[in-house]
Amino acid sequence: MEMILIIILLAIGWFWIDSLNKRERAILLGSELSARFNLQLLDESVACSRIWLGRNRRGHVQFLRTYEFDVSASGNDRLHCQLMLLGNQLGYWHIPPYLQPVN
Repeated sequence: MEMILIIILLAIGWFWIDSLNKRERAILLGSELSARFNLQLLDESVACSRIWLGRNRRGHVQFLRTYEFDVSASGNDRLHCQLMLLGNQLGYWHIPPYLQPVN
């Protein structure tokens, strides 16, 4: 019984650390996407909105996480965006259409 409890605690600890690492990866990718489209990543943060299981190209099961974040084109607007990580790889991203500010 004690061994099962230890295994469960180790699994929870691993999942927690893995989730923190993936969140850092999502922040980096959100920043890169924002910069690519001349947008500002607001709050310098992302929020995980969904976790489920998916399969990679080799058929291995991995966690598929959806992260939400906000960007701004002019500083006066807020665009709601998403990105999905399958394991550590960017699987999908969405930035809605926006008007680019005139300089």
